[in-house]
Amino acid sequence: MKGLGLNNRLALFDLDNTLLAGDSDFEWAQFLIEKGVLDRELYEARNQEFYEQYKAGTLDIDAFLDFQLKPLSRHPRTELDAWHREFMERRIRPIIRRKARALLDGHSGALRAVITATNSFVTAPIVRELGIENLIATDPEQVNGEFTGAVRGVPCFREGKVARLEAWLASRGAALDGFEVSWFYSDSLNDLPLLERVTHPVAVDPDETLRAHATHRGWPIVSLD
Repeated sequence: MKGLGLNNRLALFDLDNTLLAGDSDFEWAQFLIEKGVLDRELYEARNQEFYEQYKAGTLDIDAFLDFQLKPLSRHPRTELDAWHREFMERRIRPIIRRKARALLDGHSGALRAVITATNSFVTAPIVRELGIENLIATDPEQVNGEFTGAVRGVPCFREGKVARLEAWLASRGAALDGFEVSWFYSDSLNDLPLLERVTHPVAVDPDETLRAHATHRGWPIVSLD
């Protein structure tokens, strides 16, 4: 099949709380609050509430994306890009996990992708920093290069993450079931739909629900700290 990695192998990586020792979604909102771009009283408690819902597996993805993406539509792209460069330096580089780069390098012979629910504006520079060629993420809608505050296509979350992966592979003339070996590294119960689909699911510093599931299924449990 066209577009396959060496030895017909696929390696997929969640980003937040997997390759990063934190959540880039949450950190981006907190960064904007600290800069005074978002009102602390209005946004901080709501940001924490969404984060707790995500960890509990109860997140309303549409409500969250409205919260997350609307601020992008209120500022020109040039200003957002400048903020993101500061965000990378202050918030992201300090939380790239110590062993993450070694894990990624260990799969250099495979077709590699970071697959994340976090939107591509926030995550694309992070993935470039990590040296990964491919990103599958929730896509903010853009018109003439500026964000509208809406989502384009299917959010890359839970079952939507599987759908987005399959569409991406199909665009390369490939299919998930066509790989001899496939890995997915994740910390979250929200990623169980995709973990169930690969040949080698790996729980990385997992939440309690994923840890119990991985233990029951005999999946490897690793730490990148």
